[in-house]
Amino acid sequence: DNLAGELYRKFCSRCHIGIENSDSYSATHSSGCAACHFPFNDSATNIGKDKTINGKAGYSATHKMEALPDTKVCTRCHNRSGRIGYSYQGLYDGNNSLVPTRLGEPGSEVGSGARNLTHITPDVHFSAGMECIDCHTSRDVMGDGYSYQNMYRQTEITCEDCHGTPTAMPVYREITRENDEALRESRSYRQPAVSGMRMIQTAKGRSYSNVFYRDGSVWLQGKRSGKLHKSKVITGTPEHTIAGHGRLECYSCHSKTVVQCYGCHTMYDKRKKGYDFMEDEESPGAFSETEDYRMLYPFPLALNQRGRISPVTPGCQTFVTVTEADGNLSKSEYVSKFRGSQQLRFAPFYSHNTGKKALDCVQCHGNPAFLGFGQHIVEGNSIKGTLICEKSGSKPLDGFLTMKDGRTRAYSAITRENSRPLNDAEVKRTLSVNLCLPCHGKATDPIYRKGITYRALDDTRHRRLLSGNRP
Repeated sequence: DNLAGELYRKFCSRCHIGIENSDSYSATHSSGCAACHFPFNDSATNIGKDKTINGKAGYSATHKMEALPDTKVCTRCHNRSGRIGYSYQGLYDGNNSLVPTRLGEPGSEVGSGARNLTHITPDVHFSAGMECIDCHTSRDVMGDGYSYQNMYRQTEITCEDCHGTPTAMPVYREITRENDEALRESRSYRQPAVSGMRMIQTAKGRSYSNVFYRDGSVWLQGKRSGKLHKSKVITGTPEHTIAGHGRLECYSCHSKTVVQCYGCHTMYDKRKKGYDFMEDEESPGAFSETEDYRMLYPFPLALNQRGRISPVTPGCQTFVTVTEADGNLSKSEYVSKFRGSQQLRFAPFYSHNTGKKALDCVQCHGNPAFLGFGQHIVEGNSIKGTLICEKSGSKPLDGFLTMKDGRTRAYSAITRENSRPLNDAEVKRTLSVNLCLPCHGKATDPIYRKGITYRALDDTRHRRLLSGNRP
């Protein structure tokens, strides 16, 4: 009778358990270590030299172990939910209704579940020729010996590792021991690390095995390709030392898109049978899902688990309907409780669709959607959402804030510890910058090196400018 457990057994566990999946086009994979190191091809067909299984389905592409999996291997799992495997490569599967674009088939590329993948701008790192494993360490993927409650706690890399912070350069440590972990990990690389190299440190203080400091610059070496990429260090640059931006994650400004799925409707019908992937058999009760709306831009910002402002995405907006064996509904579009009340939720999220150029100042400060108001209209000192959920006429589906008579109120939660929507003071402070942006529209403008004093608008020069009289 545990609905969440049933959902896991009949929906989630197809990917999130140690079993192979050999019948989902382009999402096929083995189980355990072999899922990455003996990768399947799109049709799960063996094309190796073993005559006993050559051409047969349900097998890895070959019997050759792949020490360094490529991006396609990662995408076989990371193509649902946040779609980071797709976003990184510049692919998108949303709101396309399986429109045929090539030979009557969904295209231009086909993903698992007969999804039609269209093209968006890829991540700047992907465009440069970098693969997932070039940033992510083995400890990110396979663990570091500790058990973490959440995946984000296991991840040890940050943008600042290679690019620095506004006030500090990337940190490095020289290889001095013959048993250094960077030496061991890089043995399969095109160019292994050697003693004496200055290896850049992760956010957890451990050495990268392919990122190093040399001749005054930070370099990343492609693990599979051997290609060298010079990392731009942003320490001390004016656009990264804006007063008030100290809490921003790098990807708050540099994300080009963030996948957002609004309105996830989960139906459980006890009159039908569904496949239990853990028991490998059918049993009473079948799940199905639909979504209301998908978008990429703009994307809302809120405080994440690090106390920093980052993009957030619905996580999750689940409306549950349960049909009993007699056809009656025991739940109808039910929203579960979170932190003691029924409310939809958003989660901090990095979309892996990074752009070289950051968002313009006016995009964030001039569009309340970035602050969590969703699609909206502004009426006086009130902001009203327009993508209204049918279950609540006052709570928009694509946001978590409303403003009435100048007062901001949150109605949805942000998951993870220390996370929350922007409060009333933070929203007003962000919107107030619009007073300056018409004349001071560039992040490099000197006025942004220190906190803005809005009283300056009352001095002689500004009164003259605002009245239309030139000096």
